[in-house]
Amino acid sequence: MSEQILSQEEVGALLSAMENGDVALESDEKGDSPVESYDLTSKRIMLRDQFAALDQVYDRFKTSLSNSLSSSLQRPVNLELVSSEMAKFGEFMSAFHNPTSFNMFGMEPLIGTALLAIEPGLIFSLIDCMFGGDGKPLSEIREFTVIEQRMIHNFADDVLKNWEKAWECVDSLKCSLKHTETKPEFVHMFGPDDSVIVAVFSINGEEFSGNIHWCISHLMLEPIKDKLSSDRLVGADPENRWGASIQELLTKTQVKITAELGKTTNHAVRYLLNLRLGDVIKLNTGPRDPVTITVEEIPKYLGFPGVLKGNRAVQISELLRQDGGINKDG
Repeated sequence: MSEQILSQEEVGALLSAMENGDVALESDEKGDSPVESYDLTSKRIMLRDQFAALDQVYDRFKTSLSNSLSSSLQRPVNLELVSSEMAKFGEFMSAFHNPTSFNMFGMEPLIGTALLAIEPGLIFSLIDCMFGGDGKPLSEIREFTVIEQRMIHNFADDVLKNWEKAWECVDSLKCSLKHTETKPEFVHMFGPDDSVIVAVFSINGEEFSGNIHWCISHLMLEPIKDKLSSDRLVGADPENRWGASIQELLTKTQVKITAELGKTTNHAVRYLLNLRLGDVIKLNTGPRDPVTITVEEIPKYLGFPGVLKGNRAVQISELLRQDGGINKDG
């Protein structure tokens, strides 16, 4: 490959252009892709393998509470899982303002206290629906009245009953409301740096929407972590539990395979009565036509008859579909 070298005139023209500023010596282009910092020590990523069963709990809970609210409010209410992650308790509490309904509850026989936080906008809408209103959001958030606090207590009890019901797929737990608070600065359940599991659900009606937040300590679930793992889910699934055993039994099952060399039809009974030794019955297939191979009298293959090591045999040439056609990919 020949080298391309600038002539003396071209070198002089290039130097002159550089002195006059006609040629840019540095590129002014800057990368448009933003650079985001990533903390490798962050615990926000949910441990899917360790708490895989929580997805099943969440799914059962949103179905149960959705049906319960739709029945009690006499209007369609939909629940959706917004997010599920691990976070630090201090970061979780920093997202709330006064007033917010903080409901501390126990999950016996687990040791410790969990938290159910209900956003104030959702509370006012639900209470309005309970008294026959449309649930339209308030223009200004205010403190809860005594009557509203009682309504909140009843609503929290109903939510906990559905939460307890959802956990039946993992373990039998008894949820009980211990204490309520409205100011986030008065909630001191865990240390600011303690790891907690946070699940956020959105409750949506025709005129309102809002979120409820579950906060459970990582240590609180430690006694039942084996029941929450992905391995336990596989073992608890009957299909997965018996699938391998059934497969193994099927491989040892004896089946009857028949190769049908040919057939003939439409003969009267008198024809059969008149058959004698040496008579020939014509078949619908010839020596070069494929024969049908059946498994337990169900056609499965096509093949050609022959001899293998002195024994009569049939070589499979095609696979038959369930509708009787030929599987070209087989």
